[in-house]
Amino acid sequence: MRRPILIIFTVAIGSLTSVVYSKNIDPYDVNAQYAYCENIGWINFEPNVADPNAGAQVSSSKITGFIWAENIGWLSLSCENTGSCGTVDYGVVNDGVGNLSGYAWGENIGWINFDPQVSGDPNNYGVKIDSDGNFSGWAWGENIGWINFNSADLFGCNVKACKVNFDDLANFVAQWLETGCGPDNNWCQGADLTDPNKVDFIDYSVFGVFWRDYCPDGWLLK
Repeated sequence: MRRPILIIFTVAIGSLTSVVYSKNIDPYDVNAQYAYCENIGWINFEPNVADPNAGAQVSSSKITGFIWAENIGWLSLSCENTGSCGTVDYGVVNDGVGNLSGYAWGENIGWINFDPQVSGDPNNYGVKIDSDGNFSGWAWGENIGWINFNSADLFGCNVKACKVNFDDLANFVAQWLETGCGPDNNWCQGADLTDPNKVDFIDYSVFGVFWRDYCPDGWLLK
Protein backbone atom coordinates (compact mmCIF):
# COMPACT_ATOMS: atom_id res chain seq x y z
CA MET A 1 0.00 0.00 0.00
CA ARG A 2 2.80 2.42 0.74
CA ARG A 3 4.70 1.97 -2.51
CA PRO A 4 2.15 3.72 -4.79
CA ILE A 5 1.95 6.61 -2.33
CA LEU A 6 5.70 6.99 -2.31
CA ILE A 7 5.86 7.15 -6.10
CA ILE A 8 2.92 9.49 -6.60
CA PHE A 9 3.88 11.72 -3.67
CA THR A 10 7.43 12.16 -4.95
CA VAL A 11 6.24 13.07 -8.45
CA ALA A 12 3.68 15.55 -7.10
CA ILE A 13 6.15 17.34 -4.86
CA GLY A 14 8.67 17.49 -7.66
CA SER A 15 6.14 19.34 -9.83
CA LEU A 16 4.68 21.51 -7.07
CA THR A 17 5.74 24.75 -8.72
CA SER A 18 3.45 24.04 -11.68
CA VAL A 19 0.37 23.29 -9.56
CA VAL A 20 -1.61 25.91 -7.66
CA TYR A 21 -2.63 24.98 -4.13
CA SER A 22 -4.75 27.46 -2.23
CA LYS A 23 -4.56 28.10 1.49
CA ASN A 24 -6.54 29.90 4.16
CA ILE A 25 -4.31 29.64 7.24
CA ASP A 26 -3.17 32.57 9.44
CA PRO A 27 -5.71 35.13 8.18
CA TYR A 28 -4.24 38.05 10.12
CA ASP A 29 -0.57 37.30 9.32
CA VAL A 30 0.48 36.77 12.94
CA ASN A 31 2.26 33.43 12.34
CA ALA A 32 -0.77 31.41 13.48
CA GLN A 33 0.41 28.42 11.44
CA TYR A 34 2.44 26.08 13.68
CA ALA A 35 1.85 22.73 15.38
CA TYR A 36 4.61 21.00 17.33
CA CYS A 37 5.95 17.48 17.67
CA GLU A 38 8.62 16.78 20.26
CA ASN A 39 10.44 14.36 17.99
CA ILE A 40 10.49 16.39 14.76
CA GLY A 41 9.93 20.02 15.79
CA TRP A 42 7.56 22.57 14.25
CA ILE A 43 5.07 21.76 11.49
CA ASN A 44 4.16 24.73 9.31
CA PHE A 45 0.67 24.91 7.77
CA GLU A 46 1.56 27.99 5.70
CA PRO A 47 5.19 27.41 4.73
CA ASN A 48 7.21 30.30 3.36
CA VAL A 49 9.14 28.42 0.71
CA ALA A 50 10.10 29.03 -2.90
CA ASP A 51 6.64 27.93 -4.00
CA PRO A 52 4.11 30.31 -2.40
CA ASN A 53 1.25 27.91 -3.15
CA ALA A 54 2.23 25.30 -0.57
CA GLY A 55 -0.01 25.28 2.51
CA ALA A 56 -3.28 23.99 3.90
CA GLN A 57 -6.76 24.82 2.63
CA VAL A 58 -9.50 24.22 5.21
CA SER A 59 -13.13 23.69 4.25
CA SER A 60 -16.16 22.41 6.14
CA SER A 61 -15.59 18.92 4.70
CA LYS A 62 -11.81 18.43 4.44
CA ILE A 63 -8.31 19.85 4.57
CA THR A 64 -6.13 19.71 1.47
CA GLY A 65 -2.66 20.86 0.48
CA PHE A 66 0.91 20.27 1.58
CA ILE A 67 2.44 21.32 4.91
CA TRP A 68 6.11 21.43 5.85
CA ALA A 69 8.33 20.21 8.67
CA GLU A 70 11.98 21.18 8.50
CA ASN A 71 13.24 17.85 9.80
CA ILE A 72 11.04 15.48 7.78
CA GLY A 73 9.95 17.38 4.67
CA TRP A 74 6.52 17.65 3.05
CA LEU A 75 3.32 16.16 4.44
CA SER A 76 0.29 15.66 2.22
CA LEU A 77 -3.14 16.27 3.77
CA SER A 78 -5.15 14.61 1.00
CA CYS A 79 -4.86 12.15 -1.85
CA GLU A 80 -6.20 15.00 -4.00
CA ASN A 81 -2.75 16.59 -3.78
CA THR A 82 -1.00 13.59 -5.30
CA GLY A 83 -3.64 12.40 -7.75
CA SER A 84 -3.82 9.05 -5.98
CA CYS A 85 -7.54 9.14 -5.06
CA GLY A 86 -9.22 6.00 -6.33
CA THR A 87 -5.93 4.12 -6.09
CA VAL A 88 -4.80 5.04 -2.59
CA ASP A 89 -7.47 7.05 -0.76
CA TYR A 90 -6.53 9.11 2.27
CA GLY A 91 -7.08 12.59 3.67
CA VAL A 92 -7.96 14.76 6.63
CA VAL A 93 -11.75 15.05 6.99
CA ASN A 94 -13.78 17.82 8.65
CA ASP A 95 -17.23 16.78 9.91
CA GLY A 96 -18.61 20.30 9.33
CA VAL A 97 -18.38 21.44 12.94
CA GLY A 98 -14.61 21.25 13.29
CA ASN A 99 -13.99 17.66 14.41
CA LEU A 100 -11.16 16.31 12.26
CA SER A 101 -10.41 12.70 11.40
CA GLY A 102 -8.58 10.73 8.75
CA TYR A 103 -4.92 10.63 7.78
CA ALA A 104 -2.13 12.73 6.34
CA TRP A 105 0.91 11.13 4.72
CA GLY A 106 4.61 11.91 4.94
CA GLU A 107 7.04 10.08 2.68
CA ASN A 108 9.65 10.01 5.45
CA ILE A 109 7.37 9.21 8.42
CA GLY A 110 4.27 7.41 7.15
CA TRP A 111 0.70 8.03 8.33
CA ILE A 112 -0.50 10.79 10.68
CA ASN A 113 -3.85 10.14 12.38
CA PHE A 114 -5.93 13.26 13.15
CA ASP A 115 -8.37 11.37 15.41
CA PRO A 116 -6.20 8.96 17.43
CA GLN A 117 -7.78 6.58 19.94
CA VAL A 118 -5.81 5.36 22.95
CA SER A 119 -6.74 1.87 24.10
CA GLY A 120 -8.39 1.94 27.53
CA ASP A 121 -8.45 5.76 27.60
CA PRO A 122 -11.89 7.37 27.06
CA ASN A 123 -10.45 10.83 26.34
CA ASN A 124 -10.81 12.30 22.86
CA TYR A 125 -7.36 13.46 21.74
CA GLY A 126 -8.30 14.29 18.16
CA VAL A 127 -7.69 17.59 16.41
CA LYS A 128 -10.55 20.11 16.44
CA ILE A 129 -11.22 23.55 14.93
CA ASP A 130 -13.37 25.94 16.98
CA SER A 131 -15.87 28.52 15.71
CA ASP A 132 -13.08 31.12 15.37
CA GLY A 133 -10.86 28.83 13.31
CA ASN A 134 -8.42 27.86 16.08
CA PHE A 135 -7.00 24.33 16.00
CA SER A 136 -6.58 22.31 19.20
CA GLY A 137 -5.97 18.70 20.25
CA TRP A 138 -3.47 16.09 19.12
CA ALA A 139 -2.59 14.08 16.03
CA TRP A 140 -0.53 10.87 16.16
CA GLY A 141 2.18 9.48 13.92
CA GLU A 142 3.33 5.93 14.62
CA ASN A 143 6.91 6.86 13.75
CA ILE A 144 7.06 10.33 15.33
CA GLY A 145 4.61 10.34 18.26
CA TRP A 146 2.19 13.10 19.25
CA ILE A 147 1.68 16.35 17.34
CA ASN A 148 0.37 19.13 19.59
CA PHE A 149 -2.05 21.80 18.31
CA ASN A 150 -2.80 23.38 21.72
CA SER A 151 -1.59 26.98 21.74
CA ALA A 152 -1.43 27.08 25.56
CA ASP A 153 1.34 24.46 25.40
CA LEU A 154 3.23 26.00 22.49
CA PHE A 155 4.38 29.39 23.79
CA GLY A 156 1.34 31.01 22.17
CA CYS A 157 1.94 29.44 18.74
CA ASN A 158 -1.05 27.83 17.08
CA VAL A 159 -2.76 26.98 13.80
CA LYS A 160 -5.70 29.20 12.84
CA ALA A 161 -7.90 28.87 9.76
CA CYS A 162 -9.57 31.84 8.13
CA LYS A 163 -13.30 32.08 8.90
CA VAL A 164 -15.72 34.72 7.65
CA ASN A 165 -16.65 36.69 10.76
CA PHE A 166 -17.65 40.11 12.09
CA ASP A 167 -14.35 41.64 11.01
CA ASP A 168 -15.23 40.75 7.43
CA LEU A 169 -18.74 42.10 7.93
CA ALA A 170 -17.35 45.41 9.15
CA ASN A 171 -15.04 45.62 6.15
CA PHE A 172 -17.91 44.79 3.80
CA VAL A 173 -20.35 47.28 5.33
CA ALA A 174 -17.76 50.07 5.09
CA GLN A 175 -17.85 49.65 1.30
CA TRP A 176 -21.50 48.65 0.89
CA LEU A 177 -23.19 50.18 -2.18
CA GLU A 178 -20.05 52.06 -3.16
CA THR A 179 -19.39 52.61 -6.87
CA GLY A 180 -16.56 54.17 -8.82
CA CYS A 181 -13.61 52.70 -7.01
CA GLY A 182 -11.20 55.05 -8.73
CA PRO A 183 -8.88 54.65 -11.69
CA ASP A 184 -6.88 51.89 -10.02
CA ASN A 185 -9.97 50.06 -8.73
CA ASN A 186 -8.15 49.44 -5.48
CA TRP A 187 -9.82 51.08 -2.50
CA CYS A 188 -13.08 49.10 -2.59
CA GLN A 189 -11.75 45.88 -4.07
CA GLY A 190 -12.03 44.05 -0.73
CA ALA A 191 -15.83 43.98 -0.87
CA ASP A 192 -16.05 43.86 -4.66
CA LEU A 193 -16.47 40.09 -4.84
CA THR A 194 -18.08 39.92 -8.31
CA ASP A 195 -18.47 42.74 -10.88
CA PRO A 196 -15.56 45.17 -11.01
CA ASN A 197 -15.89 48.73 -9.77
CA LYS A 198 -19.09 48.24 -7.76
CA VAL A 199 -20.13 46.81 -4.38
CA ASP A 200 -23.77 45.78 -4.66
CA PHE A 201 -26.36 43.13 -3.76
CA ILE A 202 -24.59 40.54 -5.87
CA ASP A 203 -21.50 40.95 -3.70
CA TYR A 204 -23.73 40.81 -0.64
CA SER A 205 -25.16 37.45 -1.76
CA VAL A 206 -21.62 36.09 -2.23
CA PHE A 207 -20.68 37.32 1.22
CA GLY A 208 -23.82 35.73 2.69
CA VAL A 209 -22.94 32.32 1.28
CA PHE A 210 -19.64 32.30 3.15
CA TRP A 211 -20.86 33.95 6.37
CA ARG A 212 -19.47 32.10 9.43
CA ASP A 213 -17.84 29.51 7.18
CA TYR A 214 -14.21 28.98 6.15
CA CYS A 215 -12.82 31.63 3.82
CA PRO A 216 -12.66 30.59 0.17
CA ASP A 217 -9.50 30.86 -1.85
CA GLY A 218 -8.64 34.49 -2.53
CA TRP A 219 -10.95 35.94 0.12
CA LEU A 220 -10.43 39.71 0.04
CA LEU A 221 -12.04 41.04 3.21
CA LYS A 222 -9.40 40.13 5.82
